Amino acid sequence: MKIVVAKSYKKNQIIDLLSSYDKNGKFFWNKRNTIKIFKVAKEEWNVKSFKIPNFINQFAYKYIRKSKAQRSFEHAQQLLIRGINTPKPIAFVENYTLLGLGKSFYISENLRYDFTFKELFDENFPNRKHILNQFTKFTFELHEKGIHHFDHSMGNTLIVAKEKNQYAFYLIDLNRMVFEDMDYDMRIKNFDRLSLSSEMIEIISKKYAELVNKDVSQVNKYMTEVCKTFSTNRNRNKELKKKIGL
Repeated sequence: MKIVVAKSYKKNQIIDLLSSYDKNGKFFWNKRNTIKIFKVAKEEWNVKSFKIPNFINQFAYKYIRKSKAQRSFEHAQQLLIRGINTPKPIAFVENYTLLGLGKSFYISENLRYDFTFKELFDENFPNRKHILNQFTKFTFELHEKGIHHFDHSMGNTLIVAKEKNQYAFYLIDLNRMVFEDMDYDMRIKNFDRLSLSSEMIEIISKKYAELVNKDVSQVNKYMTEVCKTFSTNRNRNKELKKKIGL
């Protein structure tokens, strides 16, 4: 077993928690991967258990590339260094078998948030346009700081309401991320997984055009195209999986 912990935490805390993982904790998410919430001393911890990878990836995650758990932990540290909010990283754990990587875990602070980006699809959501503009600025800051979050989707930004109509945005689901310079094409394509409505695109493209000093109509047109292409490809893939029984 490999355990890496952040400063101020100890390995025995992690060992004690995982030894009772199946019996204790409260499920927050229970699908392909599972997430449980645990109370540890005066804190709440969010423990993500990754599904055991297939045979090829078991070998790869042990000998060739970093596991999802390790990437999540290291990416969280990098985000905080770059001034981007994410729940505080606490530890990652990897269990190995003769084949390679077995169970793995990413442990972080459990953030008490107010809502996610997904709620903003409700056109009657309070202060919605103002929040969308702030979210656009947040995404621009990611791009400016060279943070390419491949899972920049509607459920992966947690939002905390602050005073005076200000909002704090926290990134989660961090394993698919690259730190690199992002050109204009990469930046606009990074909005595609948000599944934006045409009305949301109008608000977001206007603000993003202002931030990157581009023509509004050009940004709107391109953002509309990439969102439509992603949606079409996703629906096609879903239909294909149905046909072949996946």
